[in-house]
Amino acid sequence: MKITFLGTGTSQGIPVIGSSHPVCLSQNSKDKRLRVSVLLSWDSYNYVIDCGPDFRQQMLGENCSKVDGILLTHEHSDHTAGIDDIRPLYFRQGHMPFYAHRRVFESLYKRYSYIFETENKYPGAPTINEIEISKDKPFIIGGKTAIPIEVLHSELPVLGFRIDSFTYLTDVKTISEEEIEKVKGTKVLVINALREEPHHSHLSLSEALLLIEKIKPEKAYLTHISHLLGFHDEVEKRLPENVFLAYDTLKINL
Repeated sequence: MKITFLGTGTSQGIPVIGSSHPVCLSQNSKDKRLRVSVLLSWDSYNYVIDCGPDFRQQMLGENCSKVDGILLTHEHSDHTAGIDDIRPLYFRQGHMPFYAHRRVFESLYKRYSYIFETENKYPGAPTINEIEISKDKPFIIGGKTAIPIEVLHSELPVLGFRIDSFTYLTDVKTISEEEIEKVKGTKVLVINALREEPHHSHLSLSEALLLIEKIKPEKAYLTHISHLLGFHDEVEKRLPENVFLAYDTLKINL
């Protein structure tokens, strides 16, 4: 399985509009981060986790012309605001499978009602094949088993996913011991680390490192990064030898 980091930034991305923060002014491409998302590829399959406002740009950047399904972690805009941009894929492939918690679909009904209309639907709107998932029920994508992992983003339940020995967790603040057990034994863990200072709904860098130490993956990659974490190259020098900062377009093979 090949993992491509389509975006590794937090909700505002980096650079932040109008910001004069040194990281936002950096010329290092690794300090420029689109909203968080990954592309998972194996055999002839392509699956994307989260479909944020940079989805179109990310698909063009990777020359990705086929997506077999989209897994949504939760309903926040930086993870769902690119849904309308599935249209070219829908016109070519037909109904696009979306895997999400029922609560997430209910939020999308309100925000994208034109996509979910059943009568007099605008012919240019895409159609989504809704596949409801929950933390207690693994599901199959492309012949592989996806295991949902529930974490809390402040008080909001968010789903991460384990596929084979790869686990993707984003927007984590806390995770139960029961859910941690699902993650243990993973070889590659992707997890959020927003900044150095504590945050009410995201792991800080030190909190993320403590959780990584508890799970003990072979390698861990940090994502959902804000400009307040610092310059990519400087932060990475301070990380444990098996922990890395992810960056946009990074590809790893598992």
